[in-house]
Amino acid sequence: MTVNHIQRHREMGLHILRHAAAGDAFHDSAVRYPQPKCHPETRSQILESLWNWSSRTDPRSTVLWLHGPAGAGKSAIAQSFCQTLEAGHRLGASFFFKRGDSSCGTATKLFPTIAYQLALSKNPSDLRQVISRTVENNPSILDRSLSLQVQTLIVDPCRQALILNLCRRTFPKHPVVIVIDGLDECDSQNIQQAILRSIGNAIRDEYLPLRFLIASRPEPHIRDIFAGPCLKKSHRPLNIEQSFTDVHTYLVAEFARIHTEHYETMAAVHRPWPAAEFIRQLVDKSSGYFIYASTIIKFIDDKYFRPTERLEIIMGTGEPDSESPFGALDQLYTQILVNVPQTIRPRLLRILTVIAAKLDLNFLDIEQLLELKPGDVQLALRGLHSILNMDGENLTVHHASFLDFLDSPTRSGMFYPGPQQRTDFACQILKAFSYKYDDPFINRTGPVAG
Repeated sequence: MTVNHIQRHREMGLHILRHAAAGDAFHDSAVRYPQPKCHPETRSQILESLWNWSSRTDPRSTVLWLHGPAGAGKSAIAQSFCQTLEAGHRLGASFFFKRGDSSCGTATKLFPTIAYQLALSKNPSDLRQVISRTVENNPSILDRSLSLQVQTLIVDPCRQALILNLCRRTFPKHPVVIVIDGLDECDSQNIQQAILRSIGNAIRDEYLPLRFLIASRPEPHIRDIFAGPCLKKSHRPLNIEQSFTDVHTYLVAEFARIHTEHYETMAAVHRPWPAAEFIRQLVDKSSGYFIYASTIIKFIDDKYFRPTERLEIIMGTGEPDSESPFGALDQLYTQILVNVPQTIRPRLLRILTVIAAKLDLNFLDIEQLLELKPGDVQLALRGLHSILNMDGENLTVHHASFLDFLDSPTRSGMFYPGPQQRTDFACQILKAFSYKYDDPFINRTGPVAG
């Protein structure tokens, strides 16, 4: 038997894995081009924090949960971090979920894809042969449970490779990182929880030269698993906070680029464009998140229109055309709201009417005002943590643009708090002023002031 034949035989498992992997989910997949990434000179602090985390071996932070509201820039940060890790030969694998995609929207290919990339990486060494032999000896592992896959395809091979390296006295300098982005875009909430449990249970009480970065919206069912027994002691949460400075930097740079690239229609427009006051207003509207700013830039950068006229539409001083400048943003908000069960939507619409009124009320106030049962507001809004801030006493929005969305019937559609909802809400306010007793629950059955 020749050496080449032996080598081909050893790599038979890799060929099996290759067909089971989702190449479209790689961070550098051609299908994802152009990949979202952080604009130069933005997000530097959070990227530095991620790099520092990836260099440590503390078992209490084997997993980092990068979370933030819809449109906060999680995927851009994950993409930029992958590129940084790759340049430093520290990227083990990446998987970017995409909602509704047959390949990247399910969990069936997640761990085979990660195992395939780990086998191709150079660090830690010996993984290629170990993973290939594992799949070759037991191809059915690709159809088994998620927990068995992560243990057999990732954790056990990494442990074996580590033992081989220790025997040779070749110690890995730094852990390699596995990046999983958009977990909330996987096909079901139960599967999302199963993925987290599988990872948490597999790495428990294990020292491995591996780090997992998992990026998602702060959905309640995901938050519950991170707070539960399998991940509570081995993960570190990192919230993507607002950054008005980064959004300002991004807008200034992008407007300068547009001025240069649209030279035929912008030749007579003097720099700096637009005026600093306009940029300040846009930064305020963004609430410090990139989704609003990037949507604006895409709208203004259309080569078939004059940038100055498109900006006037954004600022509300020009004639609007048939194309919505916030189409992508509206689609995002609608996608989140439409996931609320049909049976709860009438109650949701009443609560959205209160939010649109900008009265700054807490949960108890809203329940009393709308004559709901205690806990009804939290139940109706349970799936909206990515657009509403419910951590404190008061109910607030993450993005000021969401209030603009609610205020426009053409943008919010079925979720628009229309005249009937606003009239009913006004009647509830008048009814509240007519109550005789301080306790609202007594007023529901007791007499009111004449």
